[in-house]
Amino acid sequence: MFATRLLRKLLFSLAIMVPFSGSVLAENAIELAPNGDFEKPNGDSSWPANWGGVSSGGTWEEEKGNRFLRLKSPQPGEMVMLYQEIKIPVDVGALKLTWKQRVSDLKKGKKAWFDARIMLELIDDQHQKVSPTPSAAASGKNTAGWVQRETEFLVPEGAYWLKFMPALFQVESGTFDLDDISLQPIDPGPLREQMQRKTQERLAKLELDAIKRRQKAQSTLQQWGSIIPNGNFSDLTNGFPTAWGKMSGDVSWQSEEGNTFLRIHSRQPGKLAMLYRTFDIPPETEALQLTWKQRISQLKTGKMPWHDARIMIEFQGIDGKKLASKPSPVYTQKNTDGWIAKSKSFLVPEDALTVIVMPSLFQVESGTLDLDDLQLQPTSSEPLLAAAKLREEEAKFRHVPREEPNPAKWPKMLKVVGNRVVDTDGQDVWLQGVNAGGLETLPQDKQQIKSTVVAIDQWKANCVRVPIKDAFWYGNSVYQKDGGKEYRETIARIVNLAANRGAYVVLDLHRYRAAKQEHADFWKDCAAVYKNHPAVLFDLLNEPHGISWEIWRNGGFVGTKTGSDESAFLNEEDQKKNQGFQSVGMQAMVNAVRSTGAKNIVIAGGLAWGNDLSGIAEGYALEDPTGNGIMYSWHTYNWHTDWERKVLPTAEKYPIFLGEVGADINKMDFIPAEDQEDPYTWVPDMLGFVQKHHIHWTGWCFHPKATPVMISDWKYTPTPFWGEFAKDALHGKQFELKRTR
Repeated sequence: MFATRLLRKLLFSLAIMVPFSGSVLAENAIELAPNGDFEKPNGDSSWPANWGGVSSGGTWEEEKGNRFLRLKSPQPGEMVMLYQEIKIPVDVGALKLTWKQRVSDLKKGKKAWFDARIMLELIDDQHQKVSPTPSAAASGKNTAGWVQRETEFLVPEGAYWLKFMPALFQVESGTFDLDDISLQPIDPGPLREQMQRKTQERLAKLELDAIKRRQKAQSTLQQWGSIIPNGNFSDLTNGFPTAWGKMSGDVSWQSEEGNTFLRIHSRQPGKLAMLYRTFDIPPETEALQLTWKQRISQLKTGKMPWHDARIMIEFQGIDGKKLASKPSPVYTQKNTDGWIAKSKSFLVPEDALTVIVMPSLFQVESGTLDLDDLQLQPTSSEPLLAAAKLREEEAKFRHVPREEPNPAKWPKMLKVVGNRVVDTDGQDVWLQGVNAGGLETLPQDKQQIKSTVVAIDQWKANCVRVPIKDAFWYGNSVYQKDGGKEYRETIARIVNLAANRGAYVVLDLHRYRAAKQEHADFWKDCAAVYKNHPAVLFDLLNEPHGISWEIWRNGGFVGTKTGSDESAFLNEEDQKKNQGFQSVGMQAMVNAVRSTGAKNIVIAGGLAWGNDLSGIAEGYALEDPTGNGIMYSWHTYNWHTDWERKVLPTAEKYPIFLGEVGADINKMDFIPAEDQEDPYTWVPDMLGFVQKHHIHWTGWCFHPKATPVMISDWKYTPTPFWGEFAKDALHGKQFELKRTR
């Protein structure tokens, strides 16, 4: 099947080559390489006319009245090359190159292709390469004097120039003499027929070989229960696992308590440490499942986000070439607690013969990746096809038409009056909605645009909290090349879409621990952009923690944090940034916003990752004499307790914004499982508590991969354990508070 498709593709490529016009083959054939015998000199008689020079090692020689070109290696490993661009007339479908050459004293270089050769390349009128490229005419040994050579090749559509490059390609030594070079158009018909015949013969052979290899893969599957033979490494031959052999370099065999496993160890910072293995695929295999055990220790990720421990998977066709289609890698960026089981299921392209499995430490600073019990087995394609179909539907569903600002539909500006939030008409406003997460993680993410529209139009939210990162605002990410312009435009589009629907947006600076000067500087910039925009509120710092209330408000030195808590979900870089610095304090953040003239409500998160607001009622409230007031942010999840003490005393004086709240059926690994209550009992009581005390709230998270998840996919299907409850509450359903925690 694949051979048939590949054959059609190749034959089609032949068919679209420039149609041959007999007009280019006149009785006197067109010569495209003038002065190919090198007899005619240029103006100063120092070099043959119509030919480019050679920077080093090229001379114009004469023997017995005959002029020719000489390339001579001046020193081992140095490239000596003549570069000439020859224009190809319109409608030329094939070319014939003939020449005489003499090779002497040749000693090839370190690689097989370090020899005497004429390289040819076709380019278009924009000097971009055009495929297919003619094969190089290579000579790896001396000739017995002058010899005649020739080559013929097709000219593909779009080819405008021929790059003619005779060279001594990094040889150790040698002399390459050239004479009587001729380049002329020829009839492409015979070449095309010959190529078609060879292509058919080659593919027939490849297909026959592929049948045998698939049958062998089937036998391997029957013998080992996997197309990876001896994946648990228990069967030994000559002291090494059967079918695997001896390892070297970064990869080694290890044994613990009689169990043999594979180890990949980073021995040099920034260097790729990888095992490369290929496995043929049995017939009629539509999908595969890879399962394995892994143990990761001493991992320090590299400079780029993808410099981590990962298993990459690719495919090859029957011609040995890699296919474009491949599954996403499985990656890990932190150590594991001993051995853990992993799996990955993926579709197999119809034209795949071989799967390539590449476990690696991808340019990490340090680390060890241990692997065991590798199994690769055929699996059902139905759930994978369904998931692929869903992704296609999600992609179509993601589109949101651009809208011009429509201030007539914008909501009224908000301000704080006591513990209430009111608009400019003095009417109470109760902010309720969701967190449209993602822009705090990936600056190029655009899903939040759709999330904002769905949250407001379909879930009936009147407020969307958008977590953002100051580094992305300024374009300081490896994914950004525009100084943050596109990122800021995405945020502006979200704000406009919400405002046009009469809803509010809370811009959340998604940082932790304590306020820094760089955070205050960010708020000066951001507040200047959204100064007095009626739909925008500013959440100054996502989740302060590990500091005193004094430092929280007024600033001070933030030392090294000890103990284990929610910090576990931060990467190593962010954990380091969150200790050992001078904090400016939350009051300085308020002042930074107000220094721009922005009166927008600001939101200040409490301590203990936003879970404790008790200090506000005990004398640490912030001052805001010139703005529209301050709300205090509370974050709580299904492992937090002591609701009343932490929030209600503050709620008597100030409006509370529950910026993050939620519960997931799947336990978080950084919190003891027994501390995480069942969402089906916790969520109704929490919503009842929120409604009873008129607490403003935005659920976490309107993202299918940011737990606790409110939705299960990007068609915004609500999760039964959290999303459905939240959606009901946003639609006005009242929940009974049976008990607090």
